[in-house]
Amino acid sequence: MKLKKGFDEMKYFLGADHAGIKLASFVKDFLKHKGHEVVCFLPQEKKVDYPDYAKEVCRAVLKNQDSRGILICGTGIGMSICANRFKGIRAALCLDAYMAKMTRLHNDANILCLGERLLGEGIVESILEAFVDTEFEGGRHLQRLEKIDEGAHV
Repeated sequence: MKLKKGFDEMKYFLGADHAGIKLASFVKDFLKHKGHEVVCFLPQEKKVDYPDYAKEVCRAVLKNQDSRGILICGTGIGMSICANRFKGIRAALCLDAYMAKMTRLHNDANILCLGERLLGEGIVESILEAFVDTEFEGGRHLQRLEKIDEGAHV
């Protein structure tokens, strides 16, 4: 893992269900190595329900301005569906670094969703690099985000 010089420390809330626990360990180590604070919501049981962990992370991100979240399940789909029910959460399921870069650049995504059953650690590392190191572009994209929040109900 490469350390980026001059990055800003950020607080990350990390959540996973039983199908994402191994990848969550890799993600936690990656973020800590980059100098970020990581707060984990991880299961102690063999089988759990992903919405419980998605909700915990979303609530934490909403309460802690300038924080981000990462949610992991088998595919990342369930986590992203649940997370996007919260007003103010912009969760993106990313399968490569380009998606992660663009979701930060244009969508100001504050939660990254990953699927442990779909991605190897090498791909995840490149996704994390892009998500962590890309800042929101603002400009015309800001008014689009405002339109998204206008329709949110939760």
